[in-house]
Parts: sequence; C-alpha cells; structure tokens
Amino acid sequence: MKKITTFISLFAIIAGCNKPENKYPSVAAPVAAIKKYEITSQHGDKRVDNYFWLRNREDTAVVNYLKAENKYLDTMMAHTKALQAKLFAEMKGRIKEKDESVPVKIDDYFYYTRFEDGAEYPIYCRKQGSLDSIEEVIANGNDMSKGHGYFSMFTDASPDHQLAAIVRDTVGRRFYTITIKDLKTGKMLADQIGGTTGNMEWSNDNKYIYYSTQDPNTLRSHQVYRHAMGTPASADVLIYEEKDETLSCYVGKSRSKKYLLVQSGRTDASVVRLMEIDNPKSKLVAFAPIQDNVEYSVDHIHGKFYILTNENAKNYRLAVVEDQNPKKERWEDLVPHRDDIFLEGFELFNDYLAIQETKEGLNKIRVIKWSDNSEKTIDFGEPAYVAGIASNPDPKSGLLRYYYQSMTTPPSQYDYNMVSAEKKLLKEQAVLGGFDRNNYQTERLWATARDGVKVPVSIVYRKDKFKKDGEHPCFQYAYGSYGISMPAYFSSSRLSLLDRGFVFALAHIRGGQEMGGKWYEDGKMLKKKNTFNDFIDVSEFLIKEKLAAKDQLFANGGSAGGLLMGAITNMRPDLYEGIIADVPFVDVMNTMEDETIPLTTSEWKEWGNPNVKEEYDYMMSYSPYDNVEKKAYPHLLVTTGLHDSQVQYWEPAKWVAKLRAHKTDKNLLLLKTNMEAGHGGASGRFESLKEEALMYAFVFDLVGLKE
Repeated sequence: MKKITTFISLFAIIAGCNKPENKYPSVAAPVAAIKKYEITSQHGDKRVDNYFWLRNREDTAVVNYLKAENKYLDTMMAHTKALQAKLFAEMKGRIKEKDESVPVKIDDYFYYTRFEDGAEYPIYCRKQGSLDSIEEVIANGNDMSKGHGYFSMFTDASPDHQLAAIVRDTVGRRFYTITIKDLKTGKMLADQIGGTTGNMEWSNDNKYIYYSTQDPNTLRSHQVYRHAMGTPASADVLIYEEKDETLSCYVGKSRSKKYLLVQSGRTDASVVRLMEIDNPKSKLVAFAPIQDNVEYSVDHIHGKFYILTNENAKNYRLAVVEDQNPKKERWEDLVPHRDDIFLEGFELFNDYLAIQETKEGLNKIRVIKWSDNSEKTIDFGEPAYVAGIASNPDPKSGLLRYYYQSMTTPPSQYDYNMVSAEKKLLKEQAVLGGFDRNNYQTERLWATARDGVKVPVSIVYRKDKFKKDGEHPCFQYAYGSYGISMPAYFSSSRLSLLDRGFVFALAHIRGGQEMGGKWYEDGKMLKKKNTFNDFIDVSEFLIKEKLAAKDQLFANGGSAGGLLMGAITNMRPDLYEGIIADVPFVDVMNTMEDETIPLTTSEWKEWGNPNVKEEYDYMMSYSPYDNVEKKAYPHLLVTTGLHDSQVQYWEPAKWVAKLRAHKTDKNLLLLKTNMEAGHGGASGRFESLKEEALMYAFVFDLVGLKE
C-alpha cells in the first residue's frame, strides 16, 4: 500500500532565510465549500463533516476543486520549475535507459524484460534453449500503453510455453483485464476476462485459468473463477466465494504444482483451501479452520505439506505433515518458534530448504540440506541492508537466486550455489552519472522511545558533505503498519539529496515487523499510538545526537505511512519544518465506519472496529482529520490520485480543506492530485520521477536551495 518516495534538505542556514512568505505569489488558496453533514455513531456520538461532499468524484464541483488545488500548487511552486527540471534531468540521468532484467529460466525458456532508450515501459521477451537464441517478443508495453494516461501490465506464460496471459490496468484502480496471446502464431485469442484483481494461475494442462475478482465498490477480492480456454468469460465457473466480509481471497499454486491454493485472509487471520488443480471436478477443502489471531500459509512438495504459522509463535514457525493425513495434531515443527528471530518465509527445493529470517531488523538466508540437515548461512556484511529470496521457479535447481541492496549498494541479484556455497553476482543495477558508493556512509543506530523500547534507525549520508554537528537538515521516513518492514533500500533519486549535504533517516518503528511479531502487535489496534510516538521520539533522538538541525527536520510517509504523517502533524507540528504526506490515510473514522468502501471491514483488525466503543474512542483520539485544530502547522505537501483504490482521493482532499479552514500560520499547504493515476502515482519509469522532482523541490525551496 505504499509508494516509497524519500526527500531531505540542506545545510542549516541563518534564521529567517527559509521562511517562504516573501518568495511566493500573493494569491488566494482554494477554499472548499462548507456543506454541513452530521454523522451519528451507533454509540450516540455526533460529529459534523463539512467536507463530506468531496466524496463524489463524478461531481463537477469536486473535480473543479481538485483542479483548483493543482493550479494553486503550480502557481506557488512556479519559481521552482527550473529546479524541478534540473532534478528530473539529474535523476533520469542516473538511469541506464537501455537495460534488461536478469533472465529467469523456466524449462527450456529464458524469460526477461528489457527497456529501450527513452521508453517508459518494459518489453517482455524470451529466448528458447540459450541466451544466444533469437529473441521472441511476448508483449511491448510501450505499444500497448499508447492512448492511456496510466498503464500497468505483466505477462504470465502457460506451463507448455505456447500461450501467454497479458494482464493490463489502464486506469490505475487495479482492475485488470486478462487477454491471451498464442505464442506460436503471434495472434491474440478471443479470450478476454475483465474486472480481475490481476491475480491468476494456469492449470498444468494449459486448459484453464483460475483468477480472482473484486467487489466493484468495496474492492474486496472475494471470488475465484475458472476460465476454460476458448470460451467466453460469461461462461466462467465460480469455484469459490468468500462471504466473510472481513476476508479477501487470492489464488496460488503449490510448489509441487499439484494443488490450487485459495488463501483468504485479513490482517490477523487466514485460512487456506486447496484442490487438485488439474481436476475441474475437485472441490476446495479447508486445510485448517480459520482462527482469530492465527495466520498460516501452506506449500507442498514430495508428498508433504509445509505450514508457516504464527499459532503459539509470534515470530512464526515452520511445520510439516504428510499429505495423506494433514490434520493439525499431526503437524511437527521443522523450524520451531524463537523469541529473537522472525521467520519471514521459505522456499522448497528437491534437495534443499531455503529459509529467510530476520534478527534485530536484519535479514539472513539459511539453506538446509534435506538429506543430512546440514546448513549454510549467506553472509551480507553491511550494517544496514535488505536481502531476500527472489524468483526460483525450478525446485530441481541447486542454485538459489536472491536479491540484495543497501543504502549504498544498488539493487543486485545473485545465484548462490547450495552445494559449494559459492555466490555469483548476476547483475548490479547500473547507476550512471559518476556514482561511487565509497562516497557514502550508512549506519545503524538505536533510538530510545519514551517507554524505554529501543527503535532501530538506518541513516545514510555523503561523507564529504555531511557532519554530525547539528547544522544539517535531515529527512526522516517511515511506514509502520500491517507488519510491513521497511528495509534499508537503495535509491538513485536520493543521491540528489545526499550530494547536496542531506542525511536520510529511515525509522523502523513499531507496526512493522523489523523486530519480530511483537513489533507488529505493539503498533496496531489499541497500541497504534506507539507508531506515532516512536517516529516522534526518533526525530528528537536525531536532533539530540546532532544528526539533524532542529529547524531543518522533514518527514515523509505514504498510505498508512501517510496516516503517520497526519498524526505527527497534529501531535508535534512544532518539530518539523515540512511534512510530505503521500496518498495519506487520514480520514480514519469515516472510512472505518463505512463498510461500502475499500479497506474497511478487512481492516478492522488492523485499526479497530468502530462498533466496539473502546476501539471507536481510541481511533477518534488520533484520526488526523478528526483532530485538526486551530493552531500553527508545518509546511505541508499532500499528494493523491483520483483513481486511488487503496486510499480514496477524498481523504487527503478533505484533510487539506479542513486544514485550510483551521490553520493559523502562513506556511505552505499544497495538494497535488494526479487526475489520471491511482495509489502508486504516475506510471512509467520516467514520469514518476517528475513527481519526485516536485517533492524534492518543495523541500529544497524551504531551505533556500535554488539548484
């Protein structure tokens, strides 16, 4: 749910020169009409929402308001156009335009994507037998994107490699259409399946496609269909419907390719149903019943099921059971629960088991040999990094493909020989423009939160541009929700900040799972405020340790991380010079009370159920929109997409409208709505850089940087 974008700022400058009042045109900001709308909760609590009317995207007045905000932003940021153009050229100049991915071998074919000079979208290709063979183009994203303001696609070849599903979204609302290409003739077949989630699986005999669809209003993925090749989509057979409105369901295939897996889940619980994938008459059977606060997933190979679960194991455990009698009482722990190590995932091979784990927020990969239980661990050697198991489609292989990057090392892919323990670098993403990793330093720090908990912080800076003297600006980023860990990732765009003397700080706050399952539990539901407090306490730590100038601290987060931005904006507006909230989830109470819109019923175990008084009161106490007050706020840049399917555009729009009516300061308040995109912002590898350039320019301008 998150579009990752990061920013920072420059040297501390003399008091007053970063105040924007004299730099910006004296034009009136848009004012949204006040239309009183009273809401009464089932607990009898009454509140007035003056901007409820902004929910109607079909209303001309709503569209005009959003356009007026865009025009206001363009006017207020007009003096930074040259800076934005320079930043865009700088960031684009680091990208190797003619590039291709590391090929993935499946049977006798090598599949890969490549980019051409100046092209926004990938070309999907393959070669048979050898990488020296003639290239076959499966689909050209640049051709297919023509005429669309937004475009997203991927391809999936059939098991016999004779057909390819081409899956496209041309709106940004994550409704995908599946079409089929005959790879022998190059022609498109008549099969066309619209309104899918994009989640699909081929049957092994190439005769069927299984796919999931979502409710058109709530966007909950709730149905699984079977499509027979050569028949109209109207004849597709519904094989499962998830009627529990707190659950969403998706399809997958077991490692053995024997079973179709349908997993239903919410943020605290899941259930897996399975059936023989090549037997259309077989029925889905629940592997184990759903239980509150119990999550599990299942895979299968060599006549055994492997179960990853947090039942009686906050940090998860891996169990195994014979497939002839998989009852829960017969499960045996293969990797038991450990208090200090979080078990993230695993990959099954014929001869090996690969395990991905996290200890104190850092990944490691272990490889265990089935025959003698001997094991090896892949070493990574940097203080802060991210590594994990990549695509490994062939269980017969003796090679494990994994990915690696850090704040100073570009994204890389390796093959690890599970027999000899040798690792081979296949590709490190090229960074043009004179990048030298030796110019940069990354560190792992620990901040103490107000309740005594140690919170890890990853920082990166350019050695010759930054000093720990409290005189440099800092940009702090975090997410902190859904148990999603934020890794110490590389960003070539971020170099534009570091090269100008900025330090970037990534706060691994509670709500993620960097420090294990308890880290997540302590940052959700009735403990959600730990997420906000951790971020604020990290900010104060950075200032205290002279890693950030106290008047040059900027914050950024998106989606659920945008909720974090909204909360800290209300809680400590004095602490930040500027805040960038990307597609922010800020209208918490109205969203959680409305079961007809996306991310509601399935999210009750993440945020709270408004029908429960204690949970209602707790959410009301921090909901950013409901807690806007008449006071001074920092400079704010807020972004959204008109077609956002995850966080509806009206949440940030309403928040900005209410802030305008209440703020007592003269600081910037800007709203940018992408009228052609959804949750992820602009599509295309270069167009998205323009959004980053705008946000970088917003921060640079606040610290007086003109180039």
